[in-house]
Amino acid sequence: MRIVGHRKERPIVFSASGELLAEGARFNDEIHRLPTGGRTFFPKGVYRYRTHEEANRHQEKCLTTGMAQVALERSRGRI
Repeated sequence: MRIVGHRKERPIVFSASGELLAEGARFNDEIHRLPTGGRTFFPKGVYRYRTHEEANRHQEKCLTTGMAQVALERSRGRI
């Protein structure tokens, strides 16, 4: 296994500091600035799966369909 980079492990505390709260808010803002940040590729609803494999197949199907839609919109100059 190859390790690339590192991350800081944050301690679990009873009350979070303002610094960590601000860091989380900045992360959330950056995610929403991505071209597809305001979208979800899963149709609304409640899903129940018999197996993890079935859930994984559905997730992959939704993601690939959504990514194809984004690529099509980008090719047409909509995003």
